[in-house]
Amino acid sequence: MGEALALASALCFGVTHFVNGLVARRSDGITVALHAQLAGTAVAVAAAFASSSGGGAAGDYWFGALSGIGTGVGTAFLYRAMGQGQMSVVVPVSDVGAVALPVLAGVALLGERPAAVAWAGIAVAVPALWLVAQAGGPGTGRHGAGPAGPVTAGVPAALAASAGFGVQFLAMAQVGADGGLWPVVVSRVASVAVIAAVLALYRSPVTLPGRLTAVAGAGGAVGTMAILLYLAATRHQLMAVATVLSALYPAVPVLLALAFLRERLTRRQTAGLVCATAAVSLIALR
Repeated sequence: MGEALALASALCFGVTHFVNGLVARRSDGITVALHAQLAGTAVAVAAAFASSSGGGAAGDYWFGALSGIGTGVGTAFLYRAMGQGQMSVVVPVSDVGAVALPVLAGVALLGERPAAVAWAGIAVAVPALWLVAQAGGPGTGRHGAGPAGPVTAGVPAALAASAGFGVQFLAMAQVGADGGLWPVVVSRVASVAVIAAVLALYRSPVTLPGRLTAVAGAGGAVGTMAILLYLAATRHQLMAVATVLSALYPAVPVLLALAFLRERLTRRQTAGLVCATAAVSLIALR
């Protein structure tokens, strides 16, 4: 059950990043992140009112807020990165901290002990992420640029996003089983506040064209579904395992770009997707 929830979370994360990555190519990425999280907040509020679960303890709300800070940093800088560089590069780069921080914290601080077969799956996921991140040859970047330009332009922002997503996963996993969904609402509100601050720092515009606002909002709604699924997964599975499975989302934008944008996979990216499949299988066996 936990594995299925985490993989569904990965699918939703991948879809939202693909959709909003496309919007970020036509408008400011930080502005896209703001509108996505505003819509995601509305979905979280509706889900919380519809849920019959309890309100949770004070600590659940603090962890929700901390997770939201990570979400705000992650989405703001990821969409900024996708406006600068190749989607197939910056999305997997943003995944490094998302995997490393929660897994290391789970093992070092929370006493989690994944089985040997799950460790093997986690180990396979590392080269999978690296391989999927490999850019194609010359001419595959934006505006006809080779791989060096897009990687250099997008990677610093993607690394900042990486740290944010790591905090997002780590903190959300600490929300108790009786915490209900209101900590997720707090998380979404905190993410909006952080993105608003980043938007002011970079003097990004506040508004998007009407059609792009709707698309970004739809992507943000799917993103909230992703975090809700991840939260449910952590209540059925070790955080280290749930995080690695959820963090396989970079494979989704690659496959969607292949299907809808007519992009071509390199041999390394294909090998990375094979490794990702093997990682899922091994972790599921645990």
